Amino acid sequence: MQYQVIGEPTPVVQCTLATGESMKTESGSMVWMSPNMDMSTNAGGSVGKALSRMLMGEKMFQNVYTAQGGQGMIAFGSSFLGSIRAVQIDPNRPIVCQKRAFLASEMGVEISVFFQKRFGAGFFGGEGFIMQRLTGNGTAFLEIDGYAVEYDLVPGQTLIVDTGALAMCDATCTIDVQSIKGVGNVLFGGEGFFNTKITGPGRVTLQTTSVRSFAQQLLPYLPSKG
Repeated sequence: MQYQVIGEPTPVVQCTLATGESMKTESGSMVWMSPNMDMSTNAGGSVGKALSRMLMGEKMFQNVYTAQGGQGMIAFGSSFLGSIRAVQIDPNRPIVCQKRAFLASEMGVEISVFFQKRFGAGFFGGEGFIMQRLTGNGTAFLEIDGYAVEYDLVPGQTLIVDTGALAMCDATCTIDVQSIKGVGNVLFGGEGFFNTKITGPGRVTLQTTSVRSFAQQLLPYLPSKG
């Protein structure tokens, strides 16, 4: 599989597949393809896996596209302003990423749900609590909201970020939910109840905005019912 990411801030990744080569994607992500690409729709395994994808903000069903009778081409588009990142997954380097991040991948990549450590805090922690874990072997394409900023954390080094700011990190990092201290800070600070605490070692990719924060900014301008 060869690929090219085209355009920003609403990019697509255009993939070229050899005969018989396949890719899987969330349903609705294909934007154009050559006529020899064959599509099949399935639940991606067991019912439990399908329900896990829903919990991660993905569709219950996945589409698999296979090049038939020659080289094929297919393009997958992002759902929000930002960028598309190609990440190489192998058994020694699993990745944890925000829910809804998965766009498409080679068939050897597996997706599962990942929970931050403290369930009680995570219940109130918003989108940063439930995440995706990518394992297996192959190239995965992930959606990053806004602009991506990367940090390489050494063992024990920590970053405190908004719950929607963590786009992805190496699975070697420790991710937890941290309460914001002070009643006044919680009530009037506008930052919610919790932040996400990331501790190295590993590479961390942060995003400068998120779908959730964008929607919150639009709320005051939307017409109210009645």
